Amino acid sequence: MRRKFVLGGFLLVLAVAALALAGGSAARSEQEPFKVAFIYPGPHDDGGWSQAHDKGRLAIENALGSKVETTYKENIFSSAQVPQVVASLARDGYDMIFGCSFGFFELGVNGQLYKKYPDIYFEQATGTQVKKNQSEYFGAGEDTIYLSGMAAGAASKKGPIGYIVPFGIPEVIRHANAFLLGAQATHPGARVKLLWTNAWVSVPKETAAAKSLIAAGVDVLGQNVDTPAAGAVAEDKGIPWVGYDSDARKIAPKQWLTAATYNWGPYYVKRVKAAMNGTWKPGFYYGTIKDGFTDIAPYGPKVSAKTKAAIAAKKKAIVAGKFNVFTGPLYDQAGKLRVPKGKTLKVLPDLYEMDWLAKGMIGKVSTVKPPS
Repeated sequence: MRRKFVLGGFLLVLAVAALALAGGSAARSEQEPFKVAFIYPGPHDDGGWSQAHDKGRLAIENALGSKVETTYKENIFSSAQVPQVVASLARDGYDMIFGCSFGFFELGVNGQLYKKYPDIYFEQATGTQVKKNQSEYFGAGEDTIYLSGMAAGAASKKGPIGYIVPFGIPEVIRHANAFLLGAQATHPGARVKLLWTNAWVSVPKETAAAKSLIAAGVDVLGQNVDTPAAGAVAEDKGIPWVGYDSDARKIAPKQWLTAATYNWGPYYVKRVKAAMNGTWKPGFYYGTIKDGFTDIAPYGPKVSAKTKAAIAAKKKAIVAGKFNVFTGPLYDQAGKLRVPKGKTLKVLPDLYEMDWLAKGMIGKVSTVKPPS
């Protein structure tokens, strides 16, 4: 009897200890930070696209402090790398992952990641696939790229403007068209010459493209690629330059005009908070100038007061809903009417399916698609 009593008491102690340990583990779990990861197509300090997103990541840390833990995976040039990266992040216990490039969480195997990891919140920049645990987000870059194109057109004396572009996808095509239309607003008859790098991030290719365009006779440079490498060439050659993604004035202090920029931080903070408090819902977000998601960077010394006033007036009209970049009549390169007078293209599906170049564009759409 004594042995049974002792054994029973021992087992009771073990049970109580186990409960205590379980309770302690749960308590510690509640104190663990919410883990958020970012996947960048380029370096986190590229001075352009990826760096703008990384500022958004830092905004999360600043807003939520020890409640969150963030990390980033950089230089993920190909979507084919993403499944392995996500698998690693999942093993490390990340709760939410932002994929900051087209195709990271969409198409093929990548488009099934949300299903493979149902407990992870997925958010992808620039795509359209929305699922129960996946959202999409981007901004009306065409509006601010149009405004930056106005600065380029005003700075051009002869009319041909160079524009460095990555891949021939709808996002890049609509941005190139917006840049051209903006340039024509301040320089009627302006033309834009495209040069494709077929890479989101490539300092050597972007540098070579800038030099090639200048050799071909353009007198202003613009871009839709991820780094400000073209700005260094523009500064050296004395050619006005319009950047993209970030304020990169320091790269070309004399030749800088402006740039279309994105303020990712507020969106990232809002979405992480929602995931943490259980109010996160999937959806498609398209930020604007009005809500502070898109804007243009401060002007450089070559932008005149007259040009600044014209851009300010157009910006005001965009915010008020009195002007839309893609309201007709709009014609393509061959002179075909693409958007009738009075009609305005919709974000979905029109802008996300755009495959034609506007009248005044020099060059063709690249057939090279982003690596996958």
